[in-house]
Amino acid sequence: MSRLEIILCASLLVSVIMNIGVFAYARKAVSILLSSSEELGDLQLMINSFTNHITGLYEMEMYYGDETLRGLMEHANSFADQMENFEHIYSLSDLPAIESVDDEEENN
Repeated sequence: MSRLEIILCASLLVSVIMNIGVFAYARKAVSILLSSSEELGDLQLMINSFTNHITGLYEMEMYYGDETLRGLMEHANSFADQMENFEHIYSLSDLPAIESVDDEEENN
């Protein structure tokens, strides 16, 4: 083997090792991103459920007009609105489940 062939083989080996490393890193990063996306989606579902629960409680005859509950309801709505800023992240994972739950809650 000539010196040029040795250099080319070494370069090829380094390139293959680096490509395998980049592939493994990208795969792990995507896995972590999808996991975080699912967690944020679950958090959004819990916040929507909490907001609907507080709204239903506030609308009950016994608690209607209670300032503490009204403040809590406004805070929950504000928090739910802020979570919508992260929709592009949690929409990376399965979103049809979130949409179907939201549609069911709106119909009730």
